[in-house]
Amino acid sequence: MATNQSFMGGFQVNRHMLAAGAALTGVGAMIGLAGTVIVGVALATAGREWVHQLETPPGELAHRTLHQARMASMAGLEAWRSEHGTSPN
Repeated sequence: MATNQSFMGGFQVNRHMLAAGAALTGVGAMIGLAGTVIVGVALATAGREWVHQLETPPGELAHRTLHQARMASMAGLEAWRSEHGTSPN
């Protein structure tokens, strides 16, 4: 069995080296994926602990801020209407 195979008139590839390189690349990709998962779990855990330490939950804070924005928008609209003399629909 030949370890070298010729392609396109002279280009020779060592099959054993090619297979070893492909195997090492696969192992490296799996290690990288495992590292990415570990980092993601660590960040998610830290974020969850941070949210639990907050005095006001983020959902309640967002709801309150949205309510304030709506009230400010309505106040601005009413001020504009009273200045321009238009009546609400």
